[in-house]
Amino acid sequence: MYKRILVTLDNSPADKTILEHIRPLARMTGAEIILVHVADGYGARLQEQLNLQDSEEIQQDRAYLRQEAARLSAEGFKVRDILVKGQEPAEGILAVAQEHNCDLIAMATHGHGVVKDLILGSVADKLRHTTRLPILMIRAVQH
Repeated sequence: MYKRILVTLDNSPADKTILEHIRPLARMTGAEIILVHVADGYGARLQEQLNLQDSEEIQQDRAYLRQEAARLSAEGFKVRDILVKGQEPAEGILAVAQEHNCDLIAMATHGHGVVKDLILGSVADKLRHTTRLPILMIRAVQH
């Protein structure tokens, strides 16, 4: 059914929610898990454009992705971790999905609310309107 599942992570408690849902699905289908974090702030964009050394924040993001990948790998999953810098999150996610022939995008949604999403935009909403790939959206558990 699924061969490669792209899982978006944003280094927040929401990551635990989506990973809890993906583990059994990936185990059942034998899918590879591709963990993706998009560093999209001004600093990340500037670093990418000027080919500057990674900031401490980017280094922390990379270390977090590697830690999650190592945890999943230790559980027997085939996993890759990819840090995307300097792109809008939806564009970066779609680019990775296309490049790695993913057949499912999985993400936790924060449920900010309609007004905040209208003002800031919602990555989930942008993905939903831009791709033909199935998207699994799980509402993050609020702690």
